[in-house]
Amino acid sequence: MEIRSTTDQDLDVFVDTLHAAFGRFPEPPPEGGGVWWSAFEMDRNLLAMTADGRPVGTAGAYSFELTLPGEILVPTAGVTAVGVLPSHRRQGVLSAMMRHQLTELRARGEFLSVLLASEALIYGRFGYGPATYTQRLTVPRHQAAFALPRARSTADAPATVSDTGSVEVLRRAECAEILEEVYDRYRRAQPGALSRPHRWWASGAGHPPVSPAPRYVAVHRDADGVPDGYAVYSLAEPDTLKVDETIATDDAVFTALARFVLGHDLVSQVVFRHVPPEHPLRWQLADFRAGQVSEDTDWLWVRLLDVPRALTARGWFTDGALVLDVDDPFLGEHGRYLLTVRDSKADCVPTDREPDLSLDVSDLGSVYLGGTAPSTLVRAGHIRAHRPGAATLADALFRAERSPHCLHWF
Repeated sequence: MEIRSTTDQDLDVFVDTLHAAFGRFPEPPPEGGGVWWSAFEMDRNLLAMTADGRPVGTAGAYSFELTLPGEILVPTAGVTAVGVLPSHRRQGVLSAMMRHQLTELRARGEFLSVLLASEALIYGRFGYGPATYTQRLTVPRHQAAFALPRARSTADAPATVSDTGSVEVLRRAECAEILEEVYDRYRRAQPGALSRPHRWWASGAGHPPVSPAPRYVAVHRDADGVPDGYAVYSLAEPDTLKVDETIATDDAVFTALARFVLGHDLVSQVVFRHVPPEHPLRWQLADFRAGQVSEDTDWLWVRLLDVPRALTARGWFTDGALVLDVDDPFLGEHGRYLLTVRDSKADCVPTDREPDLSLDVSDLGSVYLGGTAPSTLVRAGHIRAHRPGAATLADALFRAERSPHCLHWF
């Protein structure tokens, strides 16, 4: 078997092989729009070929920026389009492609890769760990009343419910530039968020609102008329208003947009498809049980390719030191590192000191963005704590300024 990089001339073969792996056929582009694979970077994709030249597997990667804790932007590879024909599964094709891909990513100088896992059992063995989570929130219209806020604003804790802006309803085709600009502002400040390169918007690749599928957009503008948030929605089924995504630069804007869609006439319920865990919206409703959580699931999975570079790249919010013993069985690597954090910066160097925590590289990926507490994985039996207090210190060190969240589909 040969694994080779693709070129633009391989696009049709790549797309056909990928669809065949999942028993599907490529669909024609919708009227006025592009297909989801139109953002492929063919110089980053791989084909697995049999000895007689038949394609049997695919794997690809996009070039993104990932926002780390501390509002730090770093390049990352977004792994995608991974598939193996049913006739060649369980023959080592997938493992060979993933190992080849990780080697290529390192050769490019990348120290992180991310993906959305179609099946949770697959990617942990390749060193990926779930790092951000999302949930669906359904609110019946008759229970959508907001509670009166009890807290007064202070200099340290400003009120998040006051809003002096306005909301305007536009069609998706009328506000593409607004969507792109507002999302870019949002993702730069949100840990776990990925960039949406301009070519994605221009080609209509992905899910709404990136794709040009018909949608209404509630655009929020601040007191000066500058767009600072949006909610993309449609009536997806009788009496249900479905919100594809809500993007807001602060909580007050999110609340204003939530109030707007929850006040829509002639619908019985509003479904917010992507809400971060621990989002305050449920607490803002007068009836706490009105916010019905479902599809509480993982979203972005993270893989560290260079542990010291990755740990020194992100921002930190507590001083301290830990010795991490990191095992990477898929790549046959093992390292022990002294992580020292002081004044929001980290130093990470090899050490022979006794470890505080022993963990798999996939577990390190899960805690990296601050969305999974190391103590949770200690209690689950994934991470081994070698001394009392090590897990508590790791929780404090790895926390983010707020929960990481990713909306982008790729």
